[in-house]
Amino acid sequence: MKSDRLLSILLLLQTRGRVPAHELAERLEVSVRTIYRDVEALSASGVPVYAERGRHGGIELLAGFRTDVTGLTADESRALFILAAQGAHAALGLDDALGSALRKVMAALPEPHRPAAELMSRRVLVDSARWMPGAREAAPAAVDLDALQDAVFSDRRLRLSYRHGGDAAPSTYTVDPYGLVSKAGVWYLVADRRGAPQLFRADRVRSATVTDTPVKRRAGVELADVWGVLKRQVEDRPVGIEVTARVARRRFQLFLRLQGQHLAGPFEDDGESERITVRLGFGVVGETRTLLPFGADVEVLSPPEVRAELARAAASVTELYGAGPAAGTG
Repeated sequence: MKSDRLLSILLLLQTRGRVPAHELAERLEVSVRTIYRDVEALSASGVPVYAERGRHGGIELLAGFRTDVTGLTADESRALFILAAQGAHAALGLDDALGSALRKVMAALPEPHRPAAELMSRRVLVDSARWMPGAREAAPAAVDLDALQDAVFSDRRLRLSYRHGGDAAPSTYTVDPYGLVSKAGVWYLVADRRGAPQLFRADRVRSATVTDTPVKRRAGVELADVWGVLKRQVEDRPVGIEVTARVARRRFQLFLRLQGQHLAGPFEDDGESERITVRLGFGVVGETRTLLPFGADVEVLSPPEVRAELARAAASVTELYGAGPAAGTG
């Protein structure tokens, strides 16, 4: 449509300055003659645009002329450029349309807003799909993203106190952040630890301190690249052991937060029973020991080898503490 083409010409001229007519024609897939007619239409509508012929000529706006087509604030500009995960728009056939729309909006933004909007598109990613199709997840816990955002946008290293699922005490790491990802409503920090990519759930971060040390990212690697690698590692992880278990309703939300990555399908909940049946997937039998901190609130129904593994682990703890006080204590 002509109106859309006129807007595209205006935004390109605001962004680029002088642009040769043949380049505009190629970008907009029309003839050079059509471009000159469009320029006349813009001029007639009050836009101070002119064309210069010759080898170094082109089409240009009068120096100093700008129009804020969008009227967006700085925060609104940043919000628009949060990067959607690859495939989110492809499923609707809108990848090309999205790219075109974002280029137009970027060109229309006031100059001071553009760097922050561009940086936002490289540091925050939204992936709405769940880790496993059909699995229901608990609502994400409230998290404080301030320190994580500070590190991501100031390009500084981050020192984390982080508790892994099933661990009693947090571990301390120094990481190089690439950005933040919202996966089905759960926030993750994507970072390198000792040069290798790693994923950290934001709701397991006990404390985060932005250091004075500049971040050290791998050359040419962006957030979307690292996220793609980590996502494949999680989703392509082989499931060697399938476990069926019953979880006490009163502990179920906590169970999902700590064991949600192992869900292998929808859980069974009639809304009345005291326990909810779940199916889980683990790589090896030993990984199932992460269920032990829930004690009797999680009962494994099958397979027998997992029940035997947990029984052995529980028996070793009983033996350790059942013998009485440790030597040297009163």
